[in-house]
Amino acid sequence: QVQLVESGGGLVQAGGSLRLSCAASGNIFSVRTMGWYRQAPGKQRDLVAAFTRDGGTNYADSVKGRFTISRDGAKNAVYLQMNSLKPEDTAVYYCNCNARQNYYSTYVQYWGQGTQVTVSS
Repeated sequence: QVQLVESGGGLVQAGGSLRLSCAASGNIFSVRTMGWYRQAPGKQRDLVAAFTRDGGTNYADSVKGRFTISRDGAKNAVYLQMNSLKPEDTAVYYCNCNARQNYYSTYVQYWGQGTQVTVSS
């Protein structure tokens, strides 16, 4: 099994910054993609930022220029630096990874438990 543990959420004023961290652990043979999604109350879970299979990055238009995703491949970790936060960034942020547990297994999506980010105006 693969576990994702997130940290770094909290309450911040508009214009402030937060850094989210996520580490994948367990029986991991390889990780194909890692990224961050968020879900606000009453809304669907949407992509925030993620690394693609070819090592590139995707960002939601609403966070471009404000958020930066980074990773540490050796630690199977991914980070999200969030600057110039806005009240509309308030949501539960979920770490996601696509990983497999051995050479012969298929890739499976895993989710963290989520971390709350609240931005006050």
